[in-house]
Order: sequence, then structure tokens, then C-alpha cells
Amino acid sequence: MAKKIVPDELWEIVEPLLPPEPPKPDGGRPRVSNRAALTGILFVLKSGIPWAMLPQERGCGSGVTCWRRLRDWHEAGVWKKLHQSLLEYLQEAEQLDWDRACMDSVSIKAKKGRSAIGPNPTDRGRPGTKRHLLTDRKGTPQEVVLSRANMHDSVPLSVLLDAVTPVAGRLGRPCQRPRKLHADKAYDFARFRRACYRRYIQARIARRGVEDTQRLGRHRWVVERTFAWLEQMRRLATRYERRTDIHYVFTLLGCSLICLKRLTRQF
Repeated sequence: MAKKIVPDELWEIVEPLLPPEPPKPDGGRPRVSNRAALTGILFVLKSGIPWAMLPQERGCGSGVTCWRRLRDWHEAGVWKKLHQSLLEYLQEAEQLDWDRACMDSVSIKAKKGRSAIGPNPTDRGRPGTKRHLLTDRKGTPQEVVLSRANMHDSVPLSVLLDAVTPVAGRLGRPCQRPRKLHADKAYDFARFRRACYRRYIQARIARRGVEDTQRLGRHRWVVERTFAWLEQMRRLATRYERRTDIHYVFTLLGCSLICLKRLTRQF
């Protein structure tokens, strides 16, 4: 039997976050159910197909309907709340490790886009978008930021750290800052260390020309694995969205799916 695209565990978390259905005083066609629309959104995310090619036999409605539902739910803050809720469940289950965190970035091709697009220096100057990711010690994605492909890794550091929302657990104050932050040689700058110091974070950065590259990934390999998990979702391997916020939503939804699998102990 095929697995559900929207498992019951995910729907139980998403459903209370959705905005109420808008009234239809003049009648009209029946509205596609929210779960069916979410099924279509996840199908596009995982398969990477264009919205117009969404199979009608799945009962998800048209691609335009699913895209509009994705946009409207983003404007209502649903996807950010979903990711935050999953992090809180992981924190309550003691599955988040705040002792060490890792950050890195990866550039992807951008077929379309109006902003957060720049010449990729690692791809012969072709247009690209860079994805900056912060994970905990186990590789659980905590925050993601998008930028131009030609932006240096260390520039959006403060934005990425400050974007992390405090995560509440069973006891004590909500957690927001890791004790140590691991990064590669691209972050070996004084401004990076000052930014960590101001936030009471111990910077563990590979030093250029000093440390051997063979042992630098002892703690940082988890963020590379998380990037690989994200790129298994075909819509995230290449940017096809003109709107940066829609591509960001897809990325955030991919992070939420990783958190869900971590929560259900599938990884």
C-alpha cells in the first residue's frame, strides 16, 4: 500500500494552524478541501513537476488552486508556525541538541526569479540563489535564509542567528541560542566571531591556513546531510519560482518535513 503524501501525524499539526474558510454568500463551486490542497502542494514539492501538470486523479484540484492555497497560507503565517510547532515537539521530546549548532550554505541554479538572484561564482556566473542553513547537533534544521548566489557566506550570519525563534520545552526558559556554533573557513572573519560573542555563542570556526581540512567535518557533516535531504525534494534542487517568498516557503516546508521525520524517528 502506497504511503500517504500527507500523513495523519502531519495533518493533526497543520489543521489547527489553517485560517478559517472564507464565506461564499453567492454560492459557487465546492471548495477543494484543505487536506487535498496540501497533498497537491507536497506532491509538487517532492516530485518537482510544474503546477500545471499536477495529476487530476489525485483529487487535489488544479495547480492554480494549490498554488493559491500555498500563497494564502504563507501570508497567514501557517508554514512558519508549522516549523515552530515541530521544533517545540522535538524540544519537548528532548530531541533538539542546543550544545552544538552547525551552519553552512549551498548555491542552487535559478531558472526564474526576481530577487535573491545573483551570478553563481561556482557555476560560471549563471544565475543562482544561495540557501543559508542553521541546524542543531543532529542536523535538525532550525532556520533558513535565502540570498544571492554571489553573496559571501558570512554576510547574512546575524540575520540567520536572529531569525531563530525561541523554542519552548517542558522545563526552563525557551531556548534560542546554541552554546557552540561550528562553521567552515568561509566564516573565518573577525565580524563573525564578534557577532557570536555578542550573542554569547562560542564560535568554533575552521581557521584558514592553520587547520587540516581532513578533520574539520567531525561536527559539521550533519548540515551537509541536511542539505542532501532537502535536495531529495526535487522542487528544492533548482529554483523555479519567480517569487522569492514562494521558494522560501517550499524550503521551509522541506525543513518541516525533515523535523517531522525526526519526530517520528524515521531518520
